[in-house]
Amino acid sequence: MPDYDALREAMVDTQIRPSDVTRLPIIAAFLAVPREEFVPAGLRGAAYIGENLPLGPRRTVLEPRSFAKMLEAAAPGPGDLVLDLGCGLGYSAAVIARMADAVIAVEEDAAMAREAETLLAEQGADNVAVERAALAEGAPRHGPYDAVVIEGGVEHVPAAILDQLKEGGRIVAIFVEGSLGVVRIGRKVGGDVSWRFLFNASAPVLPGFARAPEFQL
Repeated sequence: MPDYDALREAMVDTQIRPSDVTRLPIIAAFLAVPREEFVPAGLRGAAYIGENLPLGPRRTVLEPRSFAKMLEAAAPGPGDLVLDLGCGLGYSAAVIARMADAVIAVEEDAAMAREAETLLAEQGADNVAVERAALAEGAPRHGPYDAVVIEGGVEHVPAAILDQLKEGGRIVAIFVEGSLGVVRIGRKVGGDVSWRFLFNASAPVLPGFARAPEFQL
């Protein structure tokens, strides 16, 4: 059986620390959460490689480097309420829960949502609530949120999600532009969200986050 503790430490030392991730709570969370428990059984042996791991059509567990750098930018912390969109089997929510006050983890796939609830309970993540809902709708009844983390690619972010962000809040997502992907961090100021570039990454576009095709004559 693989030594998952050693693999987890190696992931942090070779993928996360060298990527300018310096916040100690992020490092501690990645060391504490057993990533292998939150991936399909057949992929446990690959849980700590530096690649996205598929969960199903257009769904993935983000590679450790990208996810850690997104959290470095979003900076969830004590007292924060975080919206985790596309939580899959719950890994992202389990990591964020170790930094934030509470996490609302949205998953639209019923089977994944049920498994996420079970796995998060087994890991003692009692400050996470899993909501089964369309990802593009978020969870407005629990908001507004201090931070929003989108666990997959987007071509655009629906207004319904931006409306759930608090004034001064942060949102981070992977924008897919053709064959390229760029991570951007947004901050809401005066009711509007302004975005800036962070780094390059890739992920499948999540359901509900594709741009509607333009009508052409």
